[in-house]
Amino acid sequence: MSSYAERLRLVPEFRSDERDGILATLFGRLERRLEHWRPEQVELELSVKERGTPSQRTVLECWITGVPHMVATSDVADIDHAVVEVRDELFRQLDRYVTRREDARKD
Repeated sequence: MSSYAERLRLVPEFRSDERDGILATLFGRLERRLEHWRPEQVELELSVKERGTPSQRTVLECWITGVPHMVATSDVADIDHAVVEVRDELFRQLDRYVTRREDARKD
Protein backbone atom coordinates (compact mmCIF):
# COMPACT_ATOMS: atom_id res chain seq x y z
CA MET A 1 0.00 0.00 0.00
CA SER A 2 1.18 3.53 -0.69
CA SER A 3 2.70 5.88 1.81
CA TYR A 4 -0.39 8.07 1.23
CA ALA A 5 -2.43 5.25 2.74
CA GLU A 6 -0.26 5.55 5.83
CA ARG A 7 -1.47 9.16 6.10
CA LEU A 8 -5.10 8.03 6.53
CA ARG A 9 -6.77 7.97 9.94
CA LEU A 10 -9.88 5.84 10.27
CA VAL A 11 -12.14 6.83 13.14
CA PRO A 12 -13.34 4.09 15.52
CA GLU A 13 -16.76 3.79 13.83
CA PHE A 14 -15.09 1.57 11.23
CA ARG A 15 -14.51 -2.07 12.07
CA SER A 16 -10.95 -3.40 11.89
CA ASP A 17 -12.00 -5.92 9.23
CA GLU A 18 -13.07 -3.04 6.95
CA ARG A 19 -9.65 -1.35 6.80
CA ASP A 20 -8.09 -3.33 3.93
CA GLY A 21 -11.15 -2.89 1.72
CA ILE A 22 -11.31 0.82 2.47
CA LEU A 23 -7.63 1.29 1.62
CA ALA A 24 -8.04 -0.65 -1.63
CA THR A 25 -11.04 1.49 -2.57
CA LEU A 26 -9.58 4.87 -1.65
CA PHE A 27 -6.11 4.59 -3.08
CA GLY A 28 -5.14 4.08 -6.68
CA ARG A 29 -7.23 6.71 -8.40
CA LEU A 30 -6.98 9.12 -5.48
CA GLU A 31 -3.28 8.46 -5.08
CA ARG A 32 -2.60 9.63 -8.65
CA ARG A 33 -4.05 13.02 -7.75
CA LEU A 34 -2.20 13.20 -4.43
CA GLU A 35 1.15 12.61 -6.16
CA HIS A 36 1.40 16.38 -6.67
CA TRP A 37 2.46 16.50 -2.99
CA ARG A 38 4.85 14.55 -0.83
CA PRO A 39 3.11 12.06 1.49
CA GLU A 40 4.29 13.93 4.59
CA GLN A 41 2.35 17.01 3.37
CA VAL A 42 -0.93 15.06 3.28
CA GLU A 43 -3.28 14.12 6.13
CA LEU A 44 -6.52 12.24 5.49
CA GLU A 45 -9.32 11.23 7.83
CA LEU A 46 -12.28 9.02 7.05
CA SER A 47 -15.18 9.02 9.46
CA VAL A 48 -18.76 7.88 9.58
CA LYS A 49 -21.23 9.87 11.62
CA GLU A 50 -24.28 8.21 13.17
CA ARG A 51 -23.47 4.84 11.61
CA GLY A 52 -26.42 2.54 11.15
CA THR A 53 -29.00 5.30 11.43
CA PRO A 54 -31.05 7.01 8.69
CA SER A 55 -28.87 10.11 9.09
CA GLN A 56 -25.57 8.25 8.55
CA ARG A 57 -22.94 10.35 6.81
CA THR A 58 -19.47 9.32 5.60
CA VAL A 59 -16.85 12.08 5.57
CA LEU A 60 -13.40 12.13 3.98
CA GLU A 61 -11.30 15.12 5.03
CA CYS A 62 -8.02 16.13 3.45
CA TRP A 63 -5.39 18.51 4.76
CA ILE A 64 -2.44 19.34 2.50
CA THR A 65 0.24 21.85 3.41
CA GLY A 66 -0.52 25.13 1.64
CA VAL A 67 -3.87 23.94 0.26
CA PRO A 68 -7.35 24.79 1.57
CA HIS A 69 -8.96 22.07 3.71
CA MET A 70 -11.13 19.79 1.58
CA VAL A 71 -14.14 17.77 2.71
CA ALA A 72 -16.11 15.16 0.78
CA THR A 73 -19.34 13.70 2.19
CA SER A 74 -21.80 10.95 1.34
CA ASP A 75 -25.24 10.13 2.71
CA VAL A 76 -25.24 6.65 1.10
CA ALA A 77 -26.07 3.97 3.68
CA ASP A 78 -23.83 1.25 2.20
CA ILE A 79 -20.29 1.90 3.50
CA ASP A 80 -18.55 0.51 0.41
CA HIS A 81 -20.55 2.77 -1.90
CA ALA A 82 -20.14 5.73 0.44
CA VAL A 83 -16.35 5.32 0.41
CA VAL A 84 -16.38 5.29 -3.39
CA GLU A 85 -18.52 8.44 -3.41
CA VAL A 86 -16.27 10.40 -1.02
CA ARG A 87 -13.15 9.21 -2.86
CA ASP A 88 -14.54 10.43 -6.17
CA GLU A 89 -15.67 13.75 -4.69
CA LEU A 90 -12.26 14.40 -3.10
CA PHE A 91 -10.61 13.48 -6.41
CA ARG A 92 -12.79 16.11 -8.17
CA GLN A 93 -11.89 18.74 -5.57
CA LEU A 94 -8.18 17.98 -5.88
CA ASP A 95 -8.45 17.95 -9.67
CA ARG A 96 -10.11 21.40 -9.69
CA TYR A 97 -7.40 22.75 -7.37
CA VAL A 98 -4.54 21.32 -9.46
CA THR A 99 -6.11 22.53 -12.72
CA ARG A 100 -6.57 26.07 -11.37
CA ARG A 101 -3.00 26.12 -10.11
CA GLU A 102 -1.62 24.89 -13.44
CA ASP A 103 -3.76 27.41 -15.36
CA ALA A 104 -2.48 30.23 -13.13
CA ARG A 105 1.12 29.25 -13.93
CA LYS A 106 0.42 29.56 -17.66
CA ASP A 107 -0.73 33.18 -17.32
